[in-house]
Amino acid sequence: MTRDLPAGVERRRFDGRDRLATPGEPVYGEPQDEDGWRAWDAGRSKLGAMLELGMDLGLAGDESVLYLGAASGTTVSHVADFAGPTYAVEFAPRPTRDLLGVAASRPNLFPLLKDARAPETYAHVVESDLDCLVQDVATRGQATVALRNRRFLASDGRLIAAIKARSEDVLSDPADVFEGVLEELREGYELIETRRLDRFHDDHLAVVAEPRSADAR
Repeated sequence: MTRDLPAGVERRRFDGRDRLATPGEPVYGEPQDEDGWRAWDAGRSKLGAMLELGMDLGLAGDESVLYLGAASGTTVSHVADFAGPTYAVEFAPRPTRDLLGVAASRPNLFPLLKDARAPETYAHVVESDLDCLVQDVATRGQATVALRNRRFLASDGRLIAAIKARSEDVLSDPADVFEGVLEELREGYELIETRRLDRFHDDHLAVVAEPRSADAR
């Protein structure tokens, strides 16, 4: 099923084929057309893969975003191209330095050298009642990270997460790993849609969810 793309995301022609694109400065060697739109490589971006697969992410454009696991900025740069204030949390110093360069041309992108497992360390910087929490972290306890950072989401906000099976357990079947993560996520979130991303990213599960109300827990 084809979904509407957020405002600020379009399909553009690159190398003879239609590809997702956002307007902004190139970051990772992606092609840019004469109008300033740069290709969004779904093979290097789990969020891009979700859009390519037609998932309903609940994004219209101009959302306030907390992005966990920003790395050097491949995906979060595209997010900042179409979103509003975008807080980018990254644990490792080296990619955070790259992220600072990405933010130089994106005044709405705020890099934070912090650990997504400890949201209390950046609670004084990140605003509350955000529209969207995007999570792409390579760590065990990915559901725990999402639950801890739920504090920043508005009651009608969205969690968009890429769950990496091999980061949780390298020996177990990914399907079993995903079920365990989803069971834990249900403690604080209502699942809207899940989909395997194997077409673009092996052993990854995309999750779209919304916060449960206190009464629903």
